[in-house]
Amino acid sequence: MFIISGAIIVLLLTVYLNWNKGSDIELVTFKVAKGPIEIKVHTSGQLEAEKSVNIVVPEELSGRNVGIYEIKISDLLEEGTVVDSGQYIATLDHKVIEEVLTKAKEDMELSLVALQDAKMDSNLTLSNFRDQLINSTSDVEEKKIIVAESAYESPSVIKKAEMDLEKVTRKLEQDKKGFQLKERQAKSKVDRAALDLDQKNQKISELLKLSDALTIKAPKQGMVIYAKDRMGAKIQVGSSVSPWNPIIATLPDMTRMISKTYVNEIDISKIKSGQKVKLSIDAFPEKELKGEVISVANIGQPMPKSDAKVFEVKIRVFDFDPLLKPAMTTSNTIVTGYYNDKLIIPSDVVYTNDTLKYVYLKKKDIVRQIVDLGSENENYTIVNKGLAEGDQVIYTEPEKPEDIQTIGWEIYKEQKIRIENEKKKLLESAKKEAVVSNSGTVEEGKATLLTK
Repeated sequence: MFIISGAIIVLLLTVYLNWNKGSDIELVTFKVAKGPIEIKVHTSGQLEAEKSVNIVVPEELSGRNVGIYEIKISDLLEEGTVVDSGQYIATLDHKVIEEVLTKAKEDMELSLVALQDAKMDSNLTLSNFRDQLINSTSDVEEKKIIVAESAYESPSVIKKAEMDLEKVTRKLEQDKKGFQLKERQAKSKVDRAALDLDQKNQKISELLKLSDALTIKAPKQGMVIYAKDRMGAKIQVGSSVSPWNPIIATLPDMTRMISKTYVNEIDISKIKSGQKVKLSIDAFPEKELKGEVISVANIGQPMPKSDAKVFEVKIRVFDFDPLLKPAMTTSNTIVTGYYNDKLIIPSDVVYTNDTLKYVYLKKKDIVRQIVDLGSENENYTIVNKGLAEGDQVIYTEPEKPEDIQTIGWEIYKEQKIRIENEKKKLLESAKKEAVVSNSGTVEEGKATLLTK
C-alpha cells in the first residue's frame, strides 16, 4: 500500500469507464501514475523476552554417582505468577530419590562386608606365607650349619651339603618374592573394596543432597513462564526433566520483548536486519508498537504438514508496556522498502504466462503490453519498463485475447539477456570458489611434502 497526498490519490485511484469501439463490453481501466509506494511483508508472531533467567533442575542431579537420568515434576506454581527471589516454584518427585537411596544403602552394606572379607582374606593369606617364609629361613640356617660341619668330610659329602644349601637358598628367595607378590595382591584387593565402599558412601551423600534440593526456588524476581519439553509440550505436573533437558521455567525480562515470527521462502529475501516494523497485539488491537528486525535465520525449516519452508525472524519491540505478556500473538508489518517516485499499477492488472508478464493496454486498439516489473506490496506493483505515466491499463481480460497483438518484445529480450547474464555470473562465482578450494587443497599437499 502506498502513501500519497489526497489530490494524487484521487487522480491515481479514479476508475475510468470506457466503451470499446464496436463493442457493448464496458472496460474498467486504471491510469498509470507516479507516486510513493511502501513495500511490506505481513507476518504473525509471538512475544517472548529477549533475555531471561532459566530455572533449572538442581546441579546435584548431574552428580556422577547419582545415576538418575530423569525425574518427574510432582508440583508446580501456577504459570504467570510473579515471584520474589527465593520463592517456591516447584517440587520434584521424592519417590525416585527414596528408591535409589534405599538401593544405594543396601549396596553400601554389601561393600562394607566385602571390605571386611578382603581384610580377613588378606590377613589369613599373608599369615600362611609368613610362616612359610620363616620355615624357609630356618632351612637355610640349618643347611649352613651342615656345610660348616662337613668341612673335614669327603669331597662328595661336602659337595652334597653345598648343593642342599643352594637349593634351600633359592627356595627362600622364591618365597620372599612370592610373599611380596601376595602382599601387593592382598593390598590391591583391600584397596579396591575400600574404594568401592567410598563410592557407595559418596553416592549416598550425593543422593541426600539431591533430596534436600528437590524443592525448586526462584533465583530472582520475575514472572514464571514454563518451558517446553523435548516434544514441544508445555512443562506441567508429571513432566520429566533431566540434566540434558534441565529447564523447568524462565523468568523473562519483561522490559525487553521480542516477537518471534516465521517468513515464507518467497518473502525471506526481502527481510534484512535493521528494517522497521509496526506491531499490533491481537489481545489489544488498539495498541500500535514499533520495532526492528534484529535477526534473520539463514536456514529454513519445514512448515508442519506442508512442503513449504519458513525462516525464523526476530523483531525487537521498542515500546515497553506492562500489559505485554510472553506468548501473546502479534501482527507484524515489516517495511522492506520505500520508493518515493515510481510508476505503479494495481497488481490485479498484471497477467502472466510461462515466460511473460504483461498488461492489456488501451490505446486506439487494445494491445498486450509486455512489462518489466519491480517490487510489489499487497495491492500495487512497480513498473520498470513497458508503460508510461498516463497510460490506461485494463482490469478485465478482453474477449478473444488470442487475437490481440503483443508488443514490447524488446523488453522480453532484455529480460532474457539479463537472466542469462545472472546465470553466467553465478556459474563463474561457483567456478572461482571451486578453484580456490582446490588450490587450497593443492597448497596443503605441497606444504605437507615440503615438511616431509
